[in-house]
Amino acid sequence: MKKLAIGIDIGGTNTKLGLVDAEGEMYGESVISTRQFPDFDQYVEELYIGIQSLIKNIDFPMELVGVGIGAPNANYYNGTIENAANLEWKGIVPVEEKLKRFFPNIPVIITNDANAAAIGEMVYGGAKGMKDFIVVTLGTGLGSGFVANGQLIYGHDSFAGELGHVVVNRGSGGRACGCGRKGCLETYVSATGIKRTVFKLLADHLEDSEFRSISYNDLTAEMITKAALNGDPLAIEAYEYTGMLLGQALADAVTITSPEAIFLFGGLAKAGKYLFEPTKKYMEMHMLANFRNKVKLLPSGIDGKNAAILGASALVWESLKGKETEGCKCE
Repeated sequence: MKKLAIGIDIGGTNTKLGLVDAEGEMYGESVISTRQFPDFDQYVEELYIGIQSLIKNIDFPMELVGVGIGAPNANYYNGTIENAANLEWKGIVPVEEKLKRFFPNIPVIITNDANAAAIGEMVYGGAKGMKDFIVVTLGTGLGSGFVANGQLIYGHDSFAGELGHVVVNRGSGGRACGCGRKGCLETYVSATGIKRTVFKLLADHLEDSEFRSISYNDLTAEMITKAALNGDPLAIEAYEYTGMLLGQALADAVTITSPEAIFLFGGLAKAGKYLFEPTKKYMEMHMLANFRNKVKLLPSGIDGKNAAILGASALVWESLKGKETEGCKCE
């Protein structure tokens, strides 16, 4: 009987879910609207219907062994989402408790999306066999997951490893961040951050650029990446500046956990050399001598359209190491 786990990625607009085996093979996926269900109980019912639909489409005997969830502001210890700015549900949301009513005999595990990406990298991706590494997710914001001695670092309250909110500009000109502070790394190194950098460069320089005819709201990080690949000087300079700040921050992070590798995951990483080369250059330049030229900077081994689902499902397989579970047998 095939053992499968459910991976769920809760986003501000949509929720992605899929059935995944221990090797990372997907056996069906689906999407439901997150925003359409401001009532969390209704959302959970819709999520359960979506899971059952996926199971019914499986044409071989299977055993559901757990549910893994990646979500913004998720508390691994409490099984909750807490004060997530980009979700309809406010305050503390008891995700694990609500889903356990539908799946009482199998583990239901939730963590924040960047931590899920780190576990996914360890179970399915480039960090297989590694015990010390960092995953940095470069999306709308900057998330990160730190693994030390084979264990994800959660801290005493489950909110450890917030590299995106390390302050990199403490001057009066630091960029305003959604967290309420100024100068956080993610205001510079993220899809939103690089847009802000491009418009700062447009104001400070006179070079011709395709961005001069594009409004801020219409500009996307994908457009900046494409322009860099096409040789646009402002796009290349934007990535150089982004890589400089990321590299400096990573050099500091290395001194804390001494990782074997750092994986860059998400949309900005698709810029390839335009992000990786300056990041590596400035990371080594600012690295403490003991760590210099020892830390690999790598693209994610699972970066793709199903990466978020795979990362969430990996929580289940990681939790089941050395354990037996009754599971939910479905035929």
